[in-house]
Amino acid sequence: MAQYQVTIMPDRQIIEVEQGTSLLKAASKAGIYLKSSCGGEGTCGACKLTVLAGQVQIMGTGNLKPEQIARGVRLACQTFVQEDVTIEIPPESRLKEHQVLLGDVKKGLVQETTNDLLATYGFQPLARKIRVQLSAPTLTDNASDWSRLLVELKRILPQAKKIEIPLSILRQLPEVLRQADWNISITLSELEGYCIITHVESGNDQPAYGLAIDIGTTTVVVYLVNLKTGEIEDKQGAYNKQAKFGDDVISRIVHAVENDESLAEIHKAVMDTINELMDSLLERKGLSQTNLSAAVIAGNTTMTQLFLQINPRYLRLEPYIPTVSITPSIPAKEIGLHILPEALVHSYPSVASYVGGDIVSGTLVTNMAHKEDISLFIDIGTNGEIVLGNQDWLVSCACSAGPCFEGGGISFGMRAMPGAIERVNIDPLTLDVNLSVIGRIAPVGICGSGLVDCLSKLREAGIIDRAGNFQIEHTSKTGRLRQTSDDKEFVLAWSHQSGGDKDVVITENDVKNLIRAKGAIYAGIRSLLQMVSLEIGMIDKVIIAGGFGNYLNVRDSIQIGLLPDLPLEKFEFIGNSSVKGACLALLSQKAWHEAAELGQKITYVELSIGNTFMDEFVSALFLPHTDLTLFPTVEGQEE
Repeated sequence: MAQYQVTIMPDRQIIEVEQGTSLLKAASKAGIYLKSSCGGEGTCGACKLTVLAGQVQIMGTGNLKPEQIARGVRLACQTFVQEDVTIEIPPESRLKEHQVLLGDVKKGLVQETTNDLLATYGFQPLARKIRVQLSAPTLTDNASDWSRLLVELKRILPQAKKIEIPLSILRQLPEVLRQADWNISITLSELEGYCIITHVESGNDQPAYGLAIDIGTTTVVVYLVNLKTGEIEDKQGAYNKQAKFGDDVISRIVHAVENDESLAEIHKAVMDTINELMDSLLERKGLSQTNLSAAVIAGNTTMTQLFLQINPRYLRLEPYIPTVSITPSIPAKEIGLHILPEALVHSYPSVASYVGGDIVSGTLVTNMAHKEDISLFIDIGTNGEIVLGNQDWLVSCACSAGPCFEGGGISFGMRAMPGAIERVNIDPLTLDVNLSVIGRIAPVGICGSGLVDCLSKLREAGIIDRAGNFQIEHTSKTGRLRQTSDDKEFVLAWSHQSGGDKDVVITENDVKNLIRAKGAIYAGIRSLLQMVSLEIGMIDKVIIAGGFGNYLNVRDSIQIGLLPDLPLEKFEFIGNSSVKGACLALLSQKAWHEAAELGQKITYVELSIGNTFMDEFVSALFLPHTDLTLFPTVEGQEE
């Protein structure tokens, strides 16, 4: 097939692609990732670019306006190369470096949390390295190499119930033993007395290392952990490269099930993300892949199945059944993780299709399964995953909030990256706006925490009513509140203040989408409480996890009805609980065993059954709620 050049401006980057390649894939090949919430279906309109020169085939224009089309604006996913072309990709269409939550949170550091929990569970890593000195064979002492090593290992490891050696290691054993003059180092994977030799090398005192990995839909975070000392030596995070197939798990499932090549492609994307992060960590520490002897991953059910290259087709089809809940530990070589080939990779168990290992990991870290007090654990994202309970019982649910809190479905919505508005203040009298922007640069859009702030401030200023309708008669000299041909909007930043060439606005339709998203989360909380016949006031602690949650303003979240109206001292932020749980399990066999038990202990509630959730959802489609008695601190302000 004919090859053509695509020139990307303003980068001045030139790449060569086959005729018929979409501009979305062309940009990706150049290492430039565009926003694509819909996974390239042409419905989200996020991958806008301008075709400056050259012939293209246009398969759709999505939500582009006639004046945009006249200027040469196209959707990258619906525009295909027919000859040499020149395109320009604006800042607002690009996926930039994400504000990745690596572990430092508002209250304390991840290392402190891990150490506290290790004191409870005990330090006993899933892998370790030991020195072994063997006697050389003779004509009278003629035991086999493996028998000789096994006898010594049983002496050193009296607690071991079974010790195995893979064929690949056994094949290397004769030469390694003799070249090392029978003084060797053995790397072992261990769990409940079952030991597997994963590496044999010349004797040395270098410690074994492990990886704790959080595979999020949006980002991937990797910790490099010293398995001898228990210290987290370094950490790194980045976008999940699967984002080019869609922002949400449903888009990625749709892509993955197209054919075997699609599943392999989306699996490779996440493995490339992890391996690149890992390589960066190893380079900084002067280590190699042979130093890595174990890995624990935590992710939602879809991310886990894609990581393992398991077809996720039935996760989105009723009755929503995952292929596996408790995943067997597997050698790294089977999935392409570039650590010791025989090193075991452990995946956190899932509860159900939409309550995955990341939530089990978070539940373990919160220690709520050992407390008398009732805790509410919330991880807010495209799905709102919720766990409620204490030492006697735990119930969970997942409610689809949609992509709003991650910027999807919002006119100028974006992820938490440089140029994203993260805080909003509006003067009720003048409607003047004060913004806080990530990176302290000109704004190009608004991220989740900014949207929560904005919704609260719009209501406080009287710009919207409780149903989210713009009060267009609420005018000001600034002209920020205005009627357009197809919507109403409020200007957050004028074009001369923004990082693009247009005003950054929030529309009435955006507000309605946000109200639906917050309503789904609150309805999930209320539904769980009804299932166990509890009132909101009986919750002793609200634990908020995740990147979005860590930057959330609790007061504004209560004002809009996203979080329950409880005293602020009851709220606690724990940051990336998924990677913390992965780290804890990596360092403690007892913790890993309890994680497996937790996966079975947590009861999953399917919200699509019955009318409870829908009734609660409809009631939550107001600011803060239809029933103001549920929000007494807000009710007083409404009067």
